[in-house]
Amino acid sequence: MRYTELSLTAQTAYAELFSQTQEFEVHNALAGLVGSFHRRRVRGHDYWYFGYRDIGQKGRMVYVGPDNERTRALVRKYEALRQRRPLAPQARIAIEAGCAPIVPRHFRIIKRLAEYGFFRAGGILIGTHAFLALGNMLGVRWRDAAATLDVDFAHAGNNISVALPANLKINVHGALESLEMGLLPISQFGGGSGAQYRNPQDPQLRLDFLTSMTRDGREVHIPDLNVSLEPLRFMEFSLEAPVQGVVFGNTGACIVNLPAPQRFAVHKLVVYGERPLEQRAKAQKDILQAAGLVEYFAATGQADVFHAAWRDALSRGKGWATRAQQGRAALLRVAPQLDQPALWGPSHALPQT
Repeated sequence: MRYTELSLTAQTAYAELFSQTQEFEVHNALAGLVGSFHRRRVRGHDYWYFGYRDIGQKGRMVYVGPDNERTRALVRKYEALRQRRPLAPQARIAIEAGCAPIVPRHFRIIKRLAEYGFFRAGGILIGTHAFLALGNMLGVRWRDAAATLDVDFAHAGNNISVALPANLKINVHGALESLEMGLLPISQFGGGSGAQYRNPQDPQLRLDFLTSMTRDGREVHIPDLNVSLEPLRFMEFSLEAPVQGVVFGNTGACIVNLPAPQRFAVHKLVVYGERPLEQRAKAQKDILQAAGLVEYFAATGQADVFHAAWRDALSRGKGWATRAQQGRAALLRVAPQLDQPALWGPSHALPQT
């Protein structure tokens, strides 16, 4: 088996953490601004302001009140709540029970984007961190292909047909800048900010922002997100009908959007052959992650769920079908026991187009 089933205790801890995190974010984050309090002297008197940056990276100050005990109490309460790290105890319970956490520095990035509203604005966590999160959601822990140095995000961008309805204006660049982790956007040849962030002092850490393929294949800048997105072929398959999950570390938790697990698995098979030779290791990880999910659907009596997503990919044309079958052949080389009609259908021939 490519996974171990989480204990009932761990599954319950995850379910409770998910519910509590949803409730916390609905009641606290939707109306919140990420910033800090400042005391300023104006004409001989002290006043408190709350400072933050808007979508255009302009500094904004919100007046809070005069420097008196009531205002200072409000500031102390805010700082205490921030230092308390809400949801951290519940997250640690889930980790101790056996659920898989996100490594600390990656969790900081994901949580900060969540605080700035990236997922409420339709952003989706993809890649290996999504694979980890899907395991917790499904009640399993993966045995392999669950380590990564990258953090990958996606957004439908201008592809209205797969976009989650949202009209929030947020500041992805400002969120990453506020972490003070040295993350800088890689510049395009034209001089604009690219869709990839790196720290020159830590080249192993890489953030990618992706979207579905555009007509001209050029990176798309989304002003309402203040970020650029790199178009990738077949990306839309993972962006359709996403689900919600909770990701967590020792310091807390946040709600994220995730690809549906069956679509995530099929997408991995479709893109397997698209990887260039220098990314063979990533291609192998694609296959191992798909194998883990397909095995889960087969073992839990949900082969029909995977099969529906598989048929969807095959129905999208010869290019899709050819790549999907290439990915399937690679998967069956590492997991021949998954050659089951319930998963793939009675015929493995390519559909006529």
